[in-house]
Amino acid sequence: MKTRRIGILTGGGDVPGLNSVIKSVVYRSREAGWEVVGIRKGWEGLTHGRPGTEAEGEYARRLTRENTRTVDRTGGTMLHTSRLDPQRVKEERLPPHLASGAEKYRREDGRFDLVPVVLDNLERLGVDCLIVIGGDGTLSATSRLAREGVPLVAIPKTMDNDVAGTEYCLGFSTAITRAKDLVTRQRTTLGSHERIGVFRIFGRDSGFTALHTGYVTSGRCVIPEHPFDLDRLAQLMLSDKENNPSRYAFVIAAEGATWEGRDAAREVARDADGRRHRPDIGQALCTELQRITGQDTMHSDLTYDLRSGNPDALDQTVATTFANIALDLIADGVTGRMVAVQGGRYAHVDLPDREQGSRQVDVHGLYDVERYRPRYVGKLGTPLLLS
Repeated sequence: MKTRRIGILTGGGDVPGLNSVIKSVVYRSREAGWEVVGIRKGWEGLTHGRPGTEAEGEYARRLTRENTRTVDRTGGTMLHTSRLDPQRVKEERLPPHLASGAEKYRREDGRFDLVPVVLDNLERLGVDCLIVIGGDGTLSATSRLAREGVPLVAIPKTMDNDVAGTEYCLGFSTAITRAKDLVTRQRTTLGSHERIGVFRIFGRDSGFTALHTGYVTSGRCVIPEHPFDLDRLAQLMLSDKENNPSRYAFVIAAEGATWEGRDAAREVARDADGRRHRPDIGQALCTELQRITGQDTMHSDLTYDLRSGNPDALDQTVATTFANIALDLIADGVTGRMVAVQGGRYAHVDLPDREQGSRQVDVHGLYDVERYRPRYVGKLGTPLLLS
């Protein structure tokens, strides 16, 4: 494959470090004599955009050293993002240019498979290789596109740190760093009012963010992989509060955590793209702990604070390195792969498959199911940070 033009897109939730990937791709590509086209709003840029029309400017832009020079100094993504999955688009999300011709793309479940539109637009844009930066939702389309013959490389990002095949996803370190700061600051309010605190944090299907935040704050945590005993947690909170000279206690709750016997399935809602949204575990747990313990409680949702703003030093390092590994692969003619970390080392692996599901916390090795805490023992010989 002779590379002349690289496309790059960011999809799903924003995380700090995305702009560092984009800038690194642009700078390195220029050295190789390649053009870079930024595709805006994730996969929507390749379903709704129409190269050669006015819509092209809204969904695609040429990226240069000049217009990316300072983007790594801020968080978010300069290309903007969406959660659209081109394989399963709802009728109300169809692009205007398909208003009268979408029926041929309809699936048995009533949604629309717009991958043929993506293929057509990639050809119209002259993209020789595509770099896709996203979490498990955004990356779920990459295997399909690779089978359709699209040369691409994936870069994993999500504060949940749960993309299958990699031990690290862009955004994770910043999430833990910021969560530690937020919890530490709010200890003063918990102590001043002698309350029990519940901090809601990322982790719809996996508990890595809650687990590692618990690790660095010495806090208890509840995670999706292990339903907890509500009464036992309440007693632990009372014990923590009694034994704390400042008379407070707290627990970090992953958004997908739940307690034994709770029928949360009937409360699940879905957004416009069909993604599951469980009820707020933080608020629900806060109410139950107050009922059982009779103590004042405080609920604090940390999620959007964690994804906003600049990356920390580790995420900026990982972003720059992931970008350069992706371009190493492209230069060597290797595509259909995802940049990853395995065994604490940079690597490249098979593209993630939706059927694999999310990477899960090893409950027996990393989590104390009796005390609802991370395990601190047995770390000798394990990789730095990721164990």
